Amino acid sequence: MPKEIRTEKQYDLTIIGAGPGGYHAAIRAAQYGAKVALIEKNKLGGTCLNRGCIPTKALLASAHYLEKMDDAEDFGITINDYKVDFAKVVERKNRIVNELGAGIADLQKAWKNDLYIGHGKILGGNYENGFEVQIQGEINDEIILTKRIIIATGSTPALIPNFNVDHKRILTSDDILDPHFKTIPKHLLIIGAGVIGCEFADIFANFGSKVTILEYLPSPIAAEEPLIIKQIQKKFDSMGVEIKTSQNVLLVENIGSGVKAVTCSASVPSDQIETAEKSTFEADLCLISIGRDKVIQNLGLEELGITTHRGAIEVDPSTLETAVHGIFAIGDVNGGLMLAHVASYEGDIAVANALSSLKKFQVSSKQTNYRVIPSTIFTSPNIGSVGLKRKQAKDLGIDILVGQFPYTSLGKAKCMGEEGLLIILADKHTLQIVGASCIGEGASELIAEITLAMQHGLTIEDITHTIHSHPTLSEMVLEAAEAVVGRAVHKKGRPIGPKLRDILMEQFAYGIEKI
Repeated sequence: MPKEIRTEKQYDLTIIGAGPGGYHAAIRAAQYGAKVALIEKNKLGGTCLNRGCIPTKALLASAHYLEKMDDAEDFGITINDYKVDFAKVVERKNRIVNELGAGIADLQKAWKNDLYIGHGKILGGNYENGFEVQIQGEINDEIILTKRIIIATGSTPALIPNFNVDHKRILTSDDILDPHFKTIPKHLLIIGAGVIGCEFADIFANFGSKVTILEYLPSPIAAEEPLIIKQIQKKFDSMGVEIKTSQNVLLVENIGSGVKAVTCSASVPSDQIETAEKSTFEADLCLISIGRDKVIQNLGLEELGITTHRGAIEVDPSTLETAVHGIFAIGDVNGGLMLAHVASYEGDIAVANALSSLKKFQVSSKQTNYRVIPSTIFTSPNIGSVGLKRKQAKDLGIDILVGQFPYTSLGKAKCMGEEGLLIILADKHTLQIVGASCIGEGASELIAEITLAMQHGLTIEDITHTIHSHPTLSEMVLEAAEAVVGRAVHKKGRPIGPKLRDILMEQFAYGIEKI
C-alpha cells in the first residue's frame, strides 16, 4: 500500500493533466507569477504528444516522403530501388516524441513549476479556504494544498463491447502509436472514416498496406465541404484505399490468423438487424477509430458536487468554471471541441479566471470566444477549414458569395506538382469572410491567414488589398478571395450580374466598374 504523506506545500493553482491544455496552462500561470503544481499520471504532453497529433504527423512525414519518391519520375528523377524500414520510421517517431516531451519538462522547470507524477484526486475544500489534492504515486500518496484547480485530464479511445478490442489484432489509436508497434499489416481494416481513420489510412496505404475503411455515415469526413470530400475520395481511390460507407458494424472479432468484421446497412432499423443481410470483411489487423471517452474517473467529482453530462465535466461555457466555484475544466474532458489548440486556448481562459479571483494577481478575467476555430486533417493532400460550410450558411439564412481557386492554376503549386482547391465564403452584403475550406499542400497553413481575417472581422477587400509574395502558395488565398467577387486573374469566370455589381460598387473603392 502506498504511504500517505501530508505536506505543507501550498499552491496558487494546481493543474491535473499535462496535455496541451494542462502544460500550457501551467506555463501561462507561472508567467503571471503564480506558484503552480502540475500533476500528470503518464507522460508530459498527454494524448497529443504521445498518442495523437505528434506521433501521427511523424509517421505521416515518412509516408509522404515515400509518396514523393513514387512521383519522382514526374520531376525528372529516376529512383531505381529503395526499401521501407518501418522499424526505423517508428524509431524516428519515438525520438521526436521523447525530445518534445523533454522540452516540455525543461519549460516547466524553467518556470519553476512543481511537477508531480501520479494520479491527481481532489479530496475536498472550498473557494474561500482552498482545496486539498491527493497525488497517488507509485511509492507514496502525497497531499498538497491549492487555492484554485484546473482539470485537464483529456480523453481516451472509446471502446465498444461488440468490437472486442484486445490490443493484439483489434487495436485503438493508442495501440498503433505505441513505441513498440512496428508492423505494416498486409491488410488493415479501419472502423470509422473520420479524421483519425483517414489519417491512418493515408499512412498505411503509403507504406504498402491494403486499407479498407468501414463508415456508418454516407461519406467520409462528413462535416467537410462536398467538394473537399470528393477530392479526398479521389485521392484514396488512386491509392487503393477502399471506403465502404453506410455500414453498421455489428461485430469485430479476432479469428486467430486475422480479424473479421460483420456489418449490415446503416439504413436497417435496429429491430430488423438480426434478419438483415450481412456483409463480412476480413483483414490482418483492425483499427477502431470511432471517437473518444473523457477521462473523469477517480477525480473526486461526485464528492465535491461537480456535475457531469454524458461523460463530460459540465462547465460555464464562458468562464470554463465547474459547478464548484474555484475549479475549472479545459480541453477534451469538458465535452467541447476535441482539438489540441482549443485545449491550449481554454488553458489561457481558465488561468485568467482562476487567478483573477486571487487578490495578489493583477489579472483580468476572460471569456471564451469560439466563433473562429480552424481544424485540419493531415492526409495527403492536407485538409484545412474554418468557419461555416455552404450548407451551414444556407441553414442560417446567410446569403453568401463563393470563391474557388484550384492549385493547378497557381504557379508555385504547378511547379510543386500539387493539386487541390481553396473555397472562401463571404457574406454577400458585407463581404465579410464567414468560412473557408481547403484541400492541398499546406492547406492547414493557408487556412491560418483566413482564420486571422475572420477573427478580426475583415472583408474580402482587406485580403485583396494585401500584397502576397510571388511565387508562393499563400497566393491561393489572394486568388480565392478575388474569385469571390469575380476578379481572380488566373481563373476563368462568369461575368458579374448587375445586382452583384451594385453591391460591389458600394463595397470597393477601386475600378470595379471595369469588370
